[in-house]
Amino acid sequence: MTSSLYVIIAMFFHYQTVALASKLKYQEPYTGKGGPDPCYNENGTPKRCVPDFVNAAFGKRVDASSTCGVEPEHYCKSVKDKSGEIQRNCFVCDASNPKYSFPPEYLTDLNNPSNVTCWMSKTYSSVQYPSNVTLTLSLNKKFELTYISLQFCSARPHSMASLSTTKKSQQQKKKNKKTQKSKKMYNKPARAQATKANEQEALCSEAYSNIDPFTGARVAYSTLEGRPSGLDFENSPVLQDWVTATDIKVEFHKLNTLGDELKDDEGAKKSYFYSLSDFAVGGRCKCNGHASSCIIGRDGRPTCDCKHNTDGYDCEKCQAFHYDRPWQRASVREANECVACNCNLHARKCRFNMELYELSGYKSGGVCLNCKHNTAGRNCNYCKEGFYRDKSKAISHRMACKACGCHPVGALGKTCNQTTGQCPCKDGVLGLTCNRCAKGYKQTTSPIAPCVKKQEILRVKPGVKVTDSSPNRATEVRVSGHHGNHADTRQPGIPKTSMNEARKSEADEETDDCGNCQKRVKKLTMQKFCKRDFALEVQVISREQEENWVKFTVSVLANYRPSTPERSPRKAETLIWVPLQDLACKCPKIRINRKYLVVGKYRSEDKNRPGYVADRSTTVIRWKDKWQRRLRRFYKRELNGKC
Repeated sequence: MTSSLYVIIAMFFHYQTVALASKLKYQEPYTGKGGPDPCYNENGTPKRCVPDFVNAAFGKRVDASSTCGVEPEHYCKSVKDKSGEIQRNCFVCDASNPKYSFPPEYLTDLNNPSNVTCWMSKTYSSVQYPSNVTLTLSLNKKFELTYISLQFCSARPHSMASLSTTKKSQQQKKKNKKTQKSKKMYNKPARAQATKANEQEALCSEAYSNIDPFTGARVAYSTLEGRPSGLDFENSPVLQDWVTATDIKVEFHKLNTLGDELKDDEGAKKSYFYSLSDFAVGGRCKCNGHASSCIIGRDGRPTCDCKHNTDGYDCEKCQAFHYDRPWQRASVREANECVACNCNLHARKCRFNMELYELSGYKSGGVCLNCKHNTAGRNCNYCKEGFYRDKSKAISHRMACKACGCHPVGALGKTCNQTTGQCPCKDGVLGLTCNRCAKGYKQTTSPIAPCVKKQEILRVKPGVKVTDSSPNRATEVRVSGHHGNHADTRQPGIPKTSMNEARKSEADEETDDCGNCQKRVKKLTMQKFCKRDFALEVQVISREQEENWVKFTVSVLANYRPSTPERSPRKAETLIWVPLQDLACKCPKIRINRKYLVVGKYRSEDKNRPGYVADRSTTVIRWKDKWQRRLRRFYKRELNGKC
């Protein structure tokens, strides 16, 4: 069972607030429409749409705190004769007799002026101030209200208040049900206009204080009258919240007895009671501009017939998988349709990431979850590690990614180039999967050097089949056995000194190309920390090559320079760009699924690359938990001006 949290939208009356047109149209809510869908243009583009304006109270149940006839009682009607004298005619009110009962159901039935049916409260002695009589109407769904109208069968009351409520929680009932005590009754001055600073202020009105209460017995209240932003309602979230309600409560605080309460006349006192023939609430079913009608849902509750890929009772959220941009209320200029995530048919779930949405120029913020078919990335748009793109198939094809299939002996690893599928081969080995020896090389039994030049000594281990070829053809590698279990992995017949010399030669060659960058990127001092713009603890998620750059998608686990203007919040995803040449020299050395400390500077020439750039001047160190204390100490010193 749902309870109501009474949030006072309440406009207080010291009689009647605003007069409406005397003729009010009543329509049955939740009716569908025929013809073209009003939520879309002729060309299929979405546009703002709203349900019909209806009397939301029609046929709804009203709970009254006081109704006459629970126990049969007398009441009197006061009528002025031609001479101006008041004449009283008395009757019996009896709830057990339909002919003499006045139940609250009469308040929301069809209001027929030629056959008026009225609800009536108990008489003066039971309901006069300080006792209150309340009428509570539940709409069962959020509505954006335009007016509340009450047609009295009796004289208008001396004072009353109208409150709008919104259902919030099962555990909160009538909490915040406040009454702000026009000068005499409510201790509040009569005002007809709210201020721009507080458009949700409750207003008091004395518009009918000097009018005979027996004439024109209609009290009506307009929700937007006197509100500075009333003419710009669609751009005012404050007013949109102000007119939204699920329940209406009317409180009658004091009868208008014209001084008869001072007389010792029981007949006079029985002439005063609250009685209404009609309780009308004009408004629209709240659908935030994403539905043109309300229907009865599967659970029996009224709900919006949502369009624009929205969902919920009030179209207040996006449908599942439509999280590429944040939900917004539709406006006259923009329908703000929810957009599906682009996962290239490889994922069924996604989430929204505000930082990526901002980095994309407010175009796309969807992140695909659990990419299938060996794909990876926020859009499942590239192949995961160990697979490469099959150019003969579209990226949306379930077989768009093929396994690298790198040879366990001939290749340097299991990961291949994600564009070409080429595996990294050992010296003297060729082939897409590194499965054959190059021309001029022969196969060996060594897992370290499976192919060596023919003029070198080759010793074949018994039981291993080697297929040789003519000098003009490459030798095919067919290696068997447990290669990783050799105690001595050196090439048989080749002295150990020769292997060391070869390794030294390769190292010298790499040093000539790369310099001593490895020493620079692995040291972090207080002086270097002070000169850098960012210091992040990150975990590498994925890798992708773009021309001469390698783009790493990382998750920020900690930010040790949060005072910097371009900071990344914790647990956000961002990008780190590394020049391809630097990565080849392992300056820095970055691998997927590992944690690193990245400390560097912003470069003005790389502003068109979102995220961070890590080059040879950037410190990139494999993360260790014991560094947290040191980095916090560096940051505190910086705050104390010791940099």
